[in-house]
Amino acid sequence: MAKNEIRDPEKEKTTGAYSAAVEVDGWVYLSGQGPLNPKTAQVVRGTIEEETNLVLTHVQRILKAAGCTLNDVVKSTVHLSDIAEFDRFNGVYKTFFKDVAVLPARTTVQSVLWNNIKVEIDVVAKKAKS
Repeated sequence: MAKNEIRDPEKEKTTGAYSAAVEVDGWVYLSGQGPLNPKTAQVVRGTIEEETNLVLTHVQRILKAAGCTLNDVVKSTVHLSDIAEFDRFNGVYKTFFKDVAVLPARTTVQSVLWNNIKVEIDVVAKKAKS
């Protein structure tokens, strides 16, 4: 099985022992993305809306590096530090997926997150056949 590492083209600092994404047989698996500055690896604190916007911007950028778009996402997993913020998170999430023909399957849970971030999102995408 051939695996291809996908890198975040803006990431300058290592944040852990993992790849931003891995492609196998046209499937792209993105690691959980948090609200980090890709140049400094520092947390960018904000409201749930601001953190969600930043995280999904990271997801889009890594998908693009893999040759995918949000339309190729088939599954997302969302971790929120406070499930009471779900509606506010979901409002931002919907704006990113507004033009997607079929919304991805999604699981959203409350979790204890690293460094008190508010949201972490990972996705699985399937590359469109050329």
